[in-house]
Amino acid sequence: MSSKTVLIVDDEASIREMIAVALEMADYRVLEADNAQTGHAMALDQKPDLMLLDWMMPGTSGIELARRLKREEATAEMPIILLTAKGEEDNKVQGLEAGADDYITKPFSPRELVARLKAVLRRATPPGIEEAVEVEGLRLDPSSHRVTSHGGALEIGPTEYRLLQFFMTHQERAYTRSQLLDQVWGGNVYVEERTVDVHIRRLRKSLGEAHQHLVQTVRGTGYRFSIRE
Repeated sequence: MSSKTVLIVDDEASIREMIAVALEMADYRVLEADNAQTGHAMALDQKPDLMLLDWMMPGTSGIELARRLKREEATAEMPIILLTAKGEEDNKVQGLEAGADDYITKPFSPRELVARLKAVLRRATPPGIEEAVEVEGLRLDPSSHRVTSHGGALEIGPTEYRLLQFFMTHQERAYTRSQLLDQVWGGNVYVEERTVDVHIRRLRKSLGEAHQHLVQTVRGTGYRFSIRE
């Protein structure tokens, strides 16, 4: 299974369904929104790896949403592919200038869409983020979405998995609870900072005696992941 999540923002249910089926067959996790406002909230909340965004929608257009997402720090790096019936050259230029990473003109085939999507994700993925990370026998493999301890599988909840992945790819730096909420939960999620403490406790319990020492409390600040005491 791909660990990549794609958010489809399109007001036409039939288009969303067609795209969703194609993406799920290609092992992507799919999220859907039928307007720009919902799409914006889901982008902040769910932090998808890529957005497929329809240009022409009632209310706020896709091009306006693309500009807004690229202005905001939390979503500035999220790749966007614009979907539209507009095929003229100046429209394509306008879409790319708004921050879109690619532009697909309707009608398109599901195969073309998946191929273009893969190409954009390859360009957008930072080196190493798809590679397995291992620290002192603790191994997290994004491609299989598994965590193992010296070869044995660990049972870890989805939030604890995201928390561990963030820690293991950002070692030796202390993060406040607020920073962890933004990075792991998403900027549009309204939860108390104490929620971080609950999930840290669960994560340590899942890691067991062999690895729980790697998730360290930093007094007066928050938490860090470190092999040093």
